Amino acid sequence: MPFPIEEKYIIETESELNVKFPAEFKNRMISLNGGEIEEVIENEEEDYIYWLYPFFDKSDKKRISRTCNHIGLETENSRKWENFPKNTIAIGHDGSGNKLVLIHNGNGVLSENLYFWDHETGEIEKIAESIKELDG
Repeated sequence: MPFPIEEKYIIETESELNVKFPAEFKNRMISLNGGEIEEVIENEEEDYIYWLYPFFDKSDKKRISRTCNHIGLETENSRKWENFPKNTIAIGHDGSGNKLVLIHNGNGVLSENLYFWDHETGEIEKIAESIKELDG
């Protein structure tokens, strides 16, 4: 179950990954650190569900346990894949090895756009202009 997080933990992750997360994404995660979002595609029978990785919250043992699969760790693990783009941060998954990602153009400033990375093909597809499109 997602819960609020202090912004200082987001700033720690930004420093660790040498990136700046987009404002809408940060604001959403401050109020609900992790959780589920849904991509609704017209003329398709099923919607796509993604689970957001949380930011690592070190405030107490319970939150450490609940956020151990955090954005920093999951990005580090994703970068072990040969076809995972270097300018990409893993922010979620679909339960099948594919990732929901944010991308920067080499400057570390992540775009608001959300992308789907296919772990089998290495292809990236834009799925939303921002987190707000998928978060309700």
